[in-house]
Amino acid sequence: MNITIIGAGNSGLAMAAHLSNYGAKVTLWNRSKDNIAKLMDTHVIFCDGLVKGGYEINLVTDDIEKALENPDVIFITTPANSHKHLAELIAKNIKTETLIILSPGRTFGALEFQEIYSSYNKSYKQLIAETQTTIYTCRKTGDDSVNIIALKPEVLISTLDAKKNANIISKLPECLHPHLIPSRSMIETSIGNVGMILHCAPLLLNTGWTESPKNIYKYYYDGITPSVGRLIEKIDKERVLVSKELGLEVETTREWLERTYNVQGKNIYECIQNNESYKTIDAPDSLNHRYIYEDVSCGLVPLEAVGKKLGLDMKNTGLIIDLASSLTDVDFRDIGRNLNFIDHNYDLKKLFNL
Repeated sequence: MNITIIGAGNSGLAMAAHLSNYGAKVTLWNRSKDNIAKLMDTHVIFCDGLVKGGYEINLVTDDIEKALENPDVIFITTPANSHKHLAELIAKNIKTETLIILSPGRTFGALEFQEIYSSYNKSYKQLIAETQTTIYTCRKTGDDSVNIIALKPEVLISTLDAKKNANIISKLPECLHPHLIPSRSMIETSIGNVGMILHCAPLLLNTGWTESPKNIYKYYYDGITPSVGRLIEKIDKERVLVSKELGLEVETTREWLERTYNVQGKNIYECIQNNESYKTIDAPDSLNHRYIYEDVSCGLVPLEAVGKKLGLDMKNTGLIIDLASSLTDVDFRDIGRNLNFIDHNYDLKKLFNL
């Protein structure tokens, strides 16, 4: 099977090595040549953790035309704030019909991607799907190395037409089948995006510690204290209420942690403290990180937008967007996935086939 992976970051390297190990013919594309220069010479990714060894990649390139020559599946593993650009780039260069999976899509990723792609390319229709989160709990440890800490079970996947979801999984490499389940609706993958709950508020509330050159702290274990946990549970309640108003109530972040990592706890804080997979994960050393620029702009911003469209009070979600904007001097509501690409008179429930 010919697999093209877009993005050579944490999950891009992990997926490329994992799928190569199981016999897929993998092409790895990255926009910046500097980040893949070593891999372009060696074609080998070294893994540690759950997957160990060196795995050969068929092609490593910064040439988008080569990357799109004949893929059976395209996985996009870049941060969600690059999806808009990639939808245009792929639309202008692809000359075949295939399956494109945003891994993950964050909130309304596949919807945004479909709208932008279609505006540039009407000759080659693509089946576009998104996952709720990435399959891999991993960290890139070098230009050609990655530590795969865990492979998540039961990661939800969806297109806009949920009736196609089970068939999508059958089109993927068999090694991914145990890790994916078809969702009932894209509501479960988009509003079910827990990254925006676990990433934004904790990093912002630990700004002093994050920016201190003298401190390194464990993001989940140290950064999410009982008080921080209480706030993110309030944001989580707003997220779940949005899904309920759309017609399909999603699981809470605590329930997701219990299901994904097989941990128990009375609240998010306790689940995180009991999660061995989070034990070694260091915090970012800057707010200039995907936890803010991806998860606020492509998570909290569209969550707040759809919540307000439904007439809901999104005060805790809005609080974190305001805090992110004030600390970074970036208007995240302006640059983020603010749903301007959707007709504002459109019935959102019809959009998700409910």
